[in-house]
Amino acid sequence: MRCAGPSLNLAERHWYRLSWLSIALAPVSAAFGAAVALRRLAYRSGWLRATRLPVPVVVVGNVVAGGTGKTPTVLWLVDALRARGFRPGIVSRGYRGENEAPREVLPGGDPSRFGDEPVLLAERSRAPTWIGRDRAGAGRALLAAHPACDLLICDDGLQHYALARSFEIAVEDERGHGNGLLLPAGPLREPPGRPVDALVLNGAPPRAGAFAMHLEPAGFCRVADPGREVSVESLRGKRLHAVAGIGNPRRFFATLESLGLRFTPHAFPDHHAFAERDLEYADCDAVLMTEKDAVKCRRFARDNLFALRVEARVDDRLADLIASRLHGRQAA
Repeated sequence: MRCAGPSLNLAERHWYRLSWLSIALAPVSAAFGAAVALRRLAYRSGWLRATRLPVPVVVVGNVVAGGTGKTPTVLWLVDALRARGFRPGIVSRGYRGENEAPREVLPGGDPSRFGDEPVLLAERSRAPTWIGRDRAGAGRALLAAHPACDLLICDDGLQHYALARSFEIAVEDERGHGNGLLLPAGPLREPPGRPVDALVLNGAPPRAGAFAMHLEPAGFCRVADPGREVSVESLRGKRLHAVAGIGNPRRFFATLESLGLRFTPHAFPDHHAFAERDLEYADCDAVLMTEKDAVKCRRFARDNLFALRVEARVDDRLADLIASRLHGRQAA
């Protein structure tokens, strides 16, 4: 699929193949890997101490940079554990938000202050959501404000060793580990053998011991009025453009194609700060986007902007495993 729009980060275009750039950056990756290993050793040996909160912490993250489906996984996990009797809250770093000190994220919050993913999580999960550079501090603030919470889910915190965790989940998609190199020569944040409690595969080939996941379209809504649903049939036959400022734009475009929609795709860098001019196209009846992008476009939303909702479908045995593990920890 050929995408129009701004070019993606130069390094990212080389992460999923061996190229002149990835080879040239290999020495930098080696230095990065050494720093990662030393930091992990410092926490495992006790030279650096992790903060343990009074409730269990489940971390959802990945070993690669870029979107693999963590946000839908967190939303699924909130619902699944809530159905099993837990009262979860969500903690996140808050990408590009003004979030040095802990802050609560409320539905309708400003994504330029809190980050696009935390705003979406707060709106979709109906769970208390707090952000902060220090995730342990954000977790303490959340528990102080919402003492009924008996579980915290940390979004994208796999490498944040300063927060002790009870259960770790890594999410991978069909791209796998790319060229197998660490940042910046490849997409890996840590070596691929890094142990976790559960591996979730989003549209990736089955693997022994992993839990299957796929994203299901759940309908369109108007960006200016998320409560107003729009049928797929009403969009067919229109002159459509689709934008995606996420880690894997092709997944979004493939989902639109599976719905029988024809459109011109425009890929933007992950977490792109959309401006109104980004969505002005000639010969255009409607612009389609992800929910994560939609929260950043509401302030200038027009009637022809529509967001696609997706729901994660994850093997229920994962929620059963987490619940049994956490109940055992609480009993201990």
